[in-house]
Amino acid sequence: MHRKILVTILVALSGLTHAAAIADEIPFGQQQATPTGTGAHGVVSAPVASSRTDAPLTLDTVQVSASLDRARNALSPDTGTSQTVFDRKAIRQMPQGDNTPLNQVLLQAPGVVQDSFGQLHVRGDHANLQYRIDGIIIPESISGFGQTLDVRSIESLKFMTGALPAQFGYRTAGVIDITTKSGAQLGNGGSVGVYGGSHGTLEPSFEVHGNQGRWSYYLTADFLQSDIGIENPTPSRDAIHDHSNQVKSFGYVSYLINGATRAGFYFGTADNRFQIPNNPGQKPQFVYGDISDFDSAKLNENQREVTRFGVFSLQGHADGIDTDYRIALGQRYTSVNFQPDAVGDLMFNGVASTVGRGNRADTLQADFSTPLGESHLLRYGLYADAEHAVSNNDSLVFPADAEGNQTSTIPFAIADDHRKQARTYGVYVQDQWQVADALVVNVGLRADHVHAYVNEGQISPRAGLVWNVSSGTTLHAGYARYFTPPPTELIAPADIILYQGTTNQLPNDEAGNVKSERSNYYDVGVSQKVGRHLTLGIDAYYRQVNYLQDEGQFGAALVFSPFNYARGRVRGVEFSANYENGPWSGYFNLAQSRAMGKGIISGQYNFDEDELAYIDTHWVHLDHDQKLEGSGGLSYGIDAGTRIGADFVYGSGLRRGFANTASLPSYFQLNLSLTHAFSLPGLGRLEGRLAVINALDRVYELRDGSGIGVGAPQYGPERGFFVGFSKEF
Repeated sequence: MHRKILVTILVALSGLTHAAAIADEIPFGQQQATPTGTGAHGVVSAPVASSRTDAPLTLDTVQVSASLDRARNALSPDTGTSQTVFDRKAIRQMPQGDNTPLNQVLLQAPGVVQDSFGQLHVRGDHANLQYRIDGIIIPESISGFGQTLDVRSIESLKFMTGALPAQFGYRTAGVIDITTKSGAQLGNGGSVGVYGGSHGTLEPSFEVHGNQGRWSYYLTADFLQSDIGIENPTPSRDAIHDHSNQVKSFGYVSYLINGATRAGFYFGTADNRFQIPNNPGQKPQFVYGDISDFDSAKLNENQREVTRFGVFSLQGHADGIDTDYRIALGQRYTSVNFQPDAVGDLMFNGVASTVGRGNRADTLQADFSTPLGESHLLRYGLYADAEHAVSNNDSLVFPADAEGNQTSTIPFAIADDHRKQARTYGVYVQDQWQVADALVVNVGLRADHVHAYVNEGQISPRAGLVWNVSSGTTLHAGYARYFTPPPTELIAPADIILYQGTTNQLPNDEAGNVKSERSNYYDVGVSQKVGRHLTLGIDAYYRQVNYLQDEGQFGAALVFSPFNYARGRVRGVEFSANYENGPWSGYFNLAQSRAMGKGIISGQYNFDEDELAYIDTHWVHLDHDQKLEGSGGLSYGIDAGTRIGADFVYGSGLRRGFANTASLPSYFQLNLSLTHAFSLPGLGRLEGRLAVINALDRVYELRDGSGIGVGAPQYGPERGFFVGFSKEF
């Protein structure tokens, strides 16, 4: 077997290829558990190994590209997982359509909880999300890819949670697997659009795509400006000092080497600039020179977030050994730079820190798929990355006595800068076994090792099954052993001794390194088809965790820092309903969860002694724990060019107070939309959109500034009216 795998890699790299087509069509907008090779609603079809078709006889760009796109499914299994699929139709039916931020799309999946700064929490995890573009892993950015990727470029999105197969490692709370638009499928053309409205929002955009000969391409870009760049820290309608400019781009170019081999290059950029909103009425705690008062409404803090990535991929089929392969080499660079208001931050916080974090990741990913007889499909592969992390913290502080009282009004500077090289390696092997026509089992093993601030590794078994009990009933179950390295891009060690005797003296001198999380994950669920149009699903999960990872904002910069609880336990139940009938489509999700931790064992210097002592002896809620979460939507097509729709999110409230012992009030946000296609003289067909966000204008608080690792209050959006127009060409 080792010899066969080695031969596979060598043949793949040399480009000895032949076409393969793997059929795997997934119905839109449904949460379900499906093995690779299943048809609609999880009904098991013939094994993947037997679904191959002959290669096209001619090198037709559209035909060959479609064949290779389908072949990618043989490399990306989801057996035993819970998943929600958003296709282009589902995205366009959302109130903001293509202008919907990616994190707002994901909020319409079961078990996803919203937080401030665009953060998402899936099944009790803080972030821990893996982003893939056409099956290729894109390492997370410091600010989160929810604010980096543009929904406009998405052809379909598959969101997977649960007990994932061995192919998926590292970030495992949820896998966002994006299939991009393709010039080979769309043909030559493009579109332009503009969207804007309340809160100074303006967002022009364009996309262009096409193919010629063996080449195909897709490119999109947009610019967004808004006066609500970050959640308002007050319940007022207009935030103070909260303007944002954001520029994003994404592109994909591919070349057909022959009838079964494709080379591709993916690239993306994001350059986002934010004013940090102000909370008026705050009282200074320190004196700067002869200045003893400062209007907190006039603070001038700013943050810039930059991400760019590029990936070269080679995909095809090695005919001699009947193996599909995909090999990808990539690089991602991400940075965050926070500029304080030197005088104001010193007077309110006793410290003014210029914070800079940067991370460059070089990646190698290789995935292979080989059928073994009629009933087995062997998948195996590797992943490696090398990261160079930079953390700069240049601070101004006042001298202080042992009690933290200011002893001088003249600040002095402290430089606390760090560099780190990190390495991550992983290999996996798994077998998809078609036990019977109605039963598929996926078993696998992966081995991972990380060498950064810690030197750790783990061998992780995985097992999952999908059983089609009857024509309308599908049962799935899975177990996964997970190994989650700490996010190198977020770790910023502090030299504690530098701050002794200053107004930024840390609460204690404990500084354990952030450890890799290790957990046992159990998941079971069932979906039931009711009649022709309604599908119901229920899913339950439980996770036992050692060194549970969480993140908190422990400074003025909007950057999160990871830390560990010694132990954790997470459980939950999710219900979903999906309806599709002619012009009507709708869905409803409701999830209950509980995420608890005990004992802080890393980054202790960020916590007060009394809070540390309490957490040491008590199970506490994680700050992002929310008992109930709900989402849903309804859409109706009045005629071929007109559609009305609505969606909502509900939450019972995140945690707050000392050691997260209390919770915030519940909230409900309703969004409405109307789209209509019409023609104008000289312009032709246009699509118009009207969106109302928070239509009921309910003021609700996501955060109140208290709780473990919570930096400041944040409120949900005020009611806003937005209009958009787009034209294809």
